[in-house]
Amino acid sequence: MVLDLIVYLAAGCVSGLIAGMFGLGGGVVIVPVLIFVLGAQGVSVAVLMQMAVASSLAVIVISSVSSVRAHSQLGGVDWSIFRGMAAGIVLGALGGAVLANFLSFDVLRNVFGAFLLAVAAQMGFGLKPRTQGRLPGALGLNLAGFGVGGFSALVGIGGGTLTVPFLSRCGVVMQKAVGTSAACGMPIAAAGTLGFVITGWGRPELPPYATGYVYWPAVAGIAVASYLVAPLGARLAHRLPPRLLRRIFAVVLSLVALRMLIA
Repeated sequence: MVLDLIVYLAAGCVSGLIAGMFGLGGGVVIVPVLIFVLGAQGVSVAVLMQMAVASSLAVIVISSVSSVRAHSQLGGVDWSIFRGMAAGIVLGALGGAVLANFLSFDVLRNVFGAFLLAVAAQMGFGLKPRTQGRLPGALGLNLAGFGVGGFSALVGIGGGTLTVPFLSRCGVVMQKAVGTSAACGMPIAAAGTLGFVITGWGRPELPPYATGYVYWPAVAGIAVASYLVAPLGARLAHRLPPRLLRRIFAVVLSLVALRMLIA
């Protein structure tokens, strides 16, 4: 347990640095680490991927609080967009958690691996969405929120890799897109976590200290370290060459993704 806690703290430090340097949710780090650690603990593959994703979402609930507060204080959150997407986000995240409950380890692993490759490509090549118009109406925002929430809950992320490109494509300035995306991450993570708690309740394969699929020792260790280290990542982002950092991280993500896809 002590060794596992050290690993959780280390994962939290890495995810906090990544969040601070790249504005990228820590789920891309947390989920692979939890798959490795929980697998080494002997957790059944019947619940392994669901536990990794659910615990990642629970960490995001905690870590996103300070991020949203900071963006809001700087005027970086468009609350009208948030309100327009919120209902769809909650329904989508709950639906994503329910869907994940019925998918096998291999299916979820392949979905996550493909997602990591897409993120690596975006970071490595600096791909940016083209502005093509304005925000859709209420129905369009809710549908977008449903899609973002559903997929984010399925892979254990806060949704920034999906929400920011969507808002940017709709003509929202980048600062507002990032801040609004951070705000949207809270209902995604909260609803997704709730969904995983409900769908995993009473599963006999789950280890002690788990509530549904959420494994609290991992959540506590990762959340504390991530919260403390994220400001350091933000400072490093202003001192180190961002293009080189993004390309190095893209290579690391690609290797992790390929390892998951061919496992």
